[in-house]
Amino acid sequence: MGSGYAKMKKKAKLMQEQMAQMKEEMQDLEVTASAGGSLVQVTMNGEKEVKKITIHPDCVDKEDIEGLQDLLIEALKNASNQVDEKKPTIPGM
Repeated sequence: MGSGYAKMKKKAKLMQEQMAQMKEEMQDLEVTASAGGSLVQVTMNGEKEVKKITIHPDCVDKEDIEGLQDLLIEALKNASNQVDEKKPTIPGM
């Protein structure tokens, strides 16, 4: 096993370190997205775990539960997209 193997091993170790750092950064990341003109807000971390949901009282209507559900889905999608946009990339991958 020549120097090519040593280089590959070193590169693999560097990639592992970069991935561990990325995972830590993503756990610390928090994004907040809204829907319906901020009637519903969702806060999510970089691992896409929902940390907080805020619902403005004006959008709570027992006659229109589907509307509130749609706003929640939209806010969750927006938060997930924000996490994806902020996800760092590993150079060379």
